[in-house]
Amino acid sequence: MLALLYDIHGNAPALEAVLSDARDADEFLLGGDYATAGAWPRETVERLAELPNATWIRGNADRWLVDSHDAPPPIDAIAERTAELLGDDLVKRLTELQESAVIGDTLFCHASPRSDMKSFLPEPADHDAELLMGVETRRVVFGHTHIAFEREGPAGIQLVNPGSVGMPWDGDHRASYAVLDDGVVRHRRVEYDWRAAVAAVRERVGELPARRMELARFQVD
Repeated sequence: MLALLYDIHGNAPALEAVLSDARDADEFLLGGDYATAGAWPRETVERLAELPNATWIRGNADRWLVDSHDAPPPIDAIAERTAELLGDDLVKRLTELQESAVIGDTLFCHASPRSDMKSFLPEPADHDAELLMGVETRRVVFGHTHIAFEREGPAGIQLVNPGSVGMPWDGDHRASYAVLDDGVVRHRRVEYDWRAAVAAVRERVGELPARRMELARFQVD
């Protein structure tokens, strides 16, 4: 069984809750955005490094540790601080990760096969076909939007977003991940003390990521 862990964002308590729930998994696909905007960036990456049989791919927030030209101003400063806390060795490891991986009949990426920023939404969009151009697998698993869903895309390609372990934006505070078991995707949600995590992020990182966690939404206005 392959556990799909995306968008952890330095939330070590949420990660531990998910790993406890995923005890039946024997492999892990780690889908990017491991540390930035979280209260426990180094602890999170070091914990992930202990996992056996783990395939890592890079997310936009990992790239932002050294290349934040397209990061919003508040996140730009947070990424810089995260890089300081991680140290040069871990930053190098994260920024040099592969952008995608193919396991069996599934392509794994962060936002889409063509971009670490442009992604798919729960409802079909005009750009779906462009983002899937050249894909030959029957399934694409991605994250980035922090919203768990599954639907059919162009050419019958199955689109799967496992949601966010550390910062869900679908109104549900529970940590979100999925497992791929014998070709079947199963979404899972796990309770943890998200209020304590919000307080830690507010104290150590800043109001914007804390508010997004508190509301379990991207938009905070």
